[in-house]
Amino acid sequence: MNMFTEFVVAALLLLGAAFTLVGAIGLAALPDFFTRLHGPTKATTVGVGAMALASIIWFSNQAAGIGFVEILIMVFLLLTAPPSANMMAKAAMHMGVSKVGNTRGDPWEQ
Repeated sequence: MNMFTEFVVAALLLLGAAFTLVGAIGLAALPDFFTRLHGPTKATTVGVGAMALASIIWFSNQAAGIGFVEILIMVFLLLTAPPSANMMAKAAMHMGVSKVGNTRGDPWEQ
């Protein structure tokens, strides 16, 4: 394996770890349900996607070839995480979950 590929894999792993860390910190530190939902959903989607892409690149340069499992992980992650976060946010809005005082806009008010 050449050094450029190793640098790309290392950069993707570091990027994925950083986004996942930011998502975990956002889950612990943000004040209300909607901001807690937004931080980890967006950050971990990019974080896990970058780590899976690093795995695809790494194992495609080994004797194993391109990993079908990693591609499935990325596809299912990108197909399920954003819609499930949207559905949870809509359910919370219907239930009247309280928001932080300085949140702008309320699409349910007419």
